[in-house]
Amino acid sequence: MSGDTQNNCFNNEFICVPETDLPRIVVVGGGFAGLALIKRLKNKPVQLVLIDKGNHNQFLPLLYQVATSGIEPDSIVFPFRKIFRNYKNILFRMAEVKSVNVNLKQLVTDIGSIDYDYLVIATGSMTNFFGNKNIEMKGLGLKSVADALDIRSHLLQNLEKAVISCDEKEKEKRGSVVIVGGGPAGVEMAGALAEFKRYVLPEDYPELKNTSMKVYIVEASGKLLGEMPEKLSARTLGYLTNMGVEVILGTVVEDYNGDEVKLNNSVTINASALIWTAGIKGSLFLGIENKVINKQKRIIVDRRNRIAGFEDVFAIGDVAIMKTREYPNGHPMVAQVAIQQGRNLADNLLAITNSKTCNDFVYKDKGSLATIGKKKAVASIYKLKFSGFFAWILWSFIHLMSIIGVRNRLLIGLNWILSYLSYDKGDRVIIRKFNYFD
Repeated sequence: MSGDTQNNCFNNEFICVPETDLPRIVVVGGGFAGLALIKRLKNKPVQLVLIDKGNHNQFLPLLYQVATSGIEPDSIVFPFRKIFRNYKNILFRMAEVKSVNVNLKQLVTDIGSIDYDYLVIATGSMTNFFGNKNIEMKGLGLKSVADALDIRSHLLQNLEKAVISCDEKEKEKRGSVVIVGGGPAGVEMAGALAEFKRYVLPEDYPELKNTSMKVYIVEASGKLLGEMPEKLSARTLGYLTNMGVEVILGTVVEDYNGDEVKLNNSVTINASALIWTAGIKGSLFLGIENKVINKQKRIIVDRRNRIAGFEDVFAIGDVAIMKTREYPNGHPMVAQVAIQQGRNLADNLLAITNSKTCNDFVYKDKGSLATIGKKKAVASIYKLKFSGFFAWILWSFIHLMSIIGVRNRLLIGLNWILSYLSYDKGDRVIIRKFNYFD
């Protein structure tokens, strides 16, 4: 950014960054989309500035394993500064974005402001409770490592409370979990909890062997894994049912008070834990006009991920919605879309800075996978639809190879091997007590 004066580290109004004659691309968010864009622009003739409120990348698909004590949290996080050791054109600043002034081309954060030539919003998504304040306050979402640790602590604390209770109904309530949402996150969480209940609970909590503890999964539609073919959805239902999960389809959760889950069919479930995986929405900050934001809090973009009305502001990943003939309701909010959009936008930004032609984004669907406990998974890849052990092996390999860092892959791989041999999980440690509504 020619003529930039933001090299004064004693000026609290601006973030301290070096002057440059290169185009400055400010990226907000270091998730799948933001990181894919940055990697594509490694050591290219641009100055990259990553702004993120955390100092690490999180591998979100394995959050449920952290929540159920399958793996430790440090296995699925990787520090940004370690990722960028060999990058000569990037600066990382840990900050929370407050707003953007698109007219001044300036981003405002809690540590100061920064000017940009191009702004890329890759802030991802957050849990959508659809306005239900009680569920938002007393339920638990699953969108970050912090959420996963909260779930783990809450579940283990409930079991400790169940042990000291002399009331059988109280014991059952403390051990029961309701998962809302039958997508991949909900299904994988239900399968992991079912295995925890069957194999770990009797060993760690022998006092609760005769207690009727239940795992429920409630889905508003008539099928699990709605994006999967009917055959695989039915197979998933069969797997979970055989594992002891009580699957409730075509039903909406209306309310939750911390002890009772109220359904829209007048049924009440006694449970001291509710995990909400039933919806997500875009994670936004101020300064984006309402006319380019849809009901799901996602930013409407064109085929090149530009926000309507701007040539220098882009959105990629979950926070963006791009409607095409093939995807009239927007692309699915999954990692592959985010990664592919990040790479395509990186190429387009280089083209823009070199006055070359940009390319529209075309999503290449590589298929979808979901695991339901050990040795059981479903896979829909191109025209292939299969389930069982081979699908589980494929799921394990793809996820293991997607994790950043050799150390993390080794740690998770070793955990999975030990779990496969013994059905045991990682250490059931309450790192911090969780008392958000007690």
